[in-house]
Amino acid sequence: MQQKWFSFGNDYAIKDAAGADVLRVDGKVFSIGDKLTLEAMDGREMAVIDQKLLSWGPTYEIWKGSRLAAVVKKSIFTLVRCRFTVDVPGPDDLLAEGDFWDHEYVFSRAGRHVASVSKKYFSWTDTYGIDVPHGEDPILILASAVVIDLCCHQDRK
Repeated sequence: MQQKWFSFGNDYAIKDAAGADVLRVDGKVFSIGDKLTLEAMDGREMAVIDQKLLSWGPTYEIWKGSRLAAVVKKSIFTLVRCRFTVDVPGPDDLLAEGDFWDHEYVFSRAGRHVASVSKKYFSWTDTYGIDVPHGEDPILILASAVVIDLCCHQDRK
């Protein structure tokens, strides 16, 4: 996942392991709060990320069509590293914990490693390697990684 160098809004290109474009993230310019869409290369909407402004701490909703897929919330009271909860309907909530520099994140469910996000240290734009194992929801993990970037690296936008 790589943030685009010059764009209006927060735009990203998402490539597969072979380097082929598979998704794009389009940040809406004229919206109150952050609003982004994840789109397939043919233009199909895969998910919408919508910031909730009237909440305690950074909170985003991830929608898949008319269904709320998750609420991603940044924990406010952490000492050393950022922590996010990814509240999905039902018992399968995720926890994303970062390292001290906010460059490495691990997604876990009930203490079990589910996915990982690694930010490239030296690049012109925010660039991430994201590992989503088979059986997990890649759209949910990718959308959550976008939220993490919005929350933790907003000073560079």
